[in-house]
Amino acid sequence: MEKKLFVGNLPYSVTSEMLSETFAPAGSVVSAAVIIDKFSKRSKGFGFVEMSTEEEAEKAKEMFDQSELEGRKIFVSEARPMTNRDDFRK
Repeated sequence: MEKKLFVGNLPYSVTSEMLSETFAPAGSVVSAAVIIDKFSKRSKGFGFVEMSTEEEAEKAKEMFDQSELEGRKIFVSEARPMTNRDDFRK
């Protein structure tokens, strides 16, 4: 079963392709996406990586959480389900 990871504190220069290549040593990367601001078209400094199995996702967390990527310490954790943003506006 596929497992999605949250990757935070990414350098703004990192692309989705670079993120995928970075996580490849941990296993099969199903998808990797750096989140882009729709107005400025720049990275928001975080992204998501989907690994093909839970074991590979756990290995990726162990390998890359608190590691350095282009001079910045990145954080890797299990992605949480997306919530409805309207809940925060009430």
